[in-house]
Amino acid sequence: MPRHAVTSPNAATVGPYSHAVWAGELLYLSGQTPIDPATGKLSAGDLGDQTRQCFVNLFDVLTAAGLTPADVIKVNVYLTDMADFAAMNAVYAGQFEQPYPARTTVAVAGLPLGARVEIELVARRPA
Repeated sequence: MPRHAVTSPNAATVGPYSHAVWAGELLYLSGQTPIDPATGKLSAGDLGDQTRQCFVNLFDVLTAAGLTPADVIKVNVYLTDMADFAAMNAVYAGQFEQPYPARTTVAVAGLPLGARVEIELVARRPA
């Protein structure tokens, strides 16, 4: 089956992957790090700022696919330090409305370009 990829001109890519790929009614979004697409560099600021940039990048991909944050059903968050959980969670809480998507948060040894957070989403096309 051919891949039906979604690309956003406003989200950065740092490797050979699609921003998102459709699989039936589900859209799998690749993880986004806090790269500012205007500069190609990590966004300046604290973990909260980096988390916000991840969501800006992800929501640009959702928009390119014709979806919104309300269509997100699963979120995976990767942190290089679980001590940053509260700062990430504070930003995360403002990105979605209840009922919130399912979520997993894990600590990882490292992320591309020295990012402290990476987030990926799964969304569903509305019926």
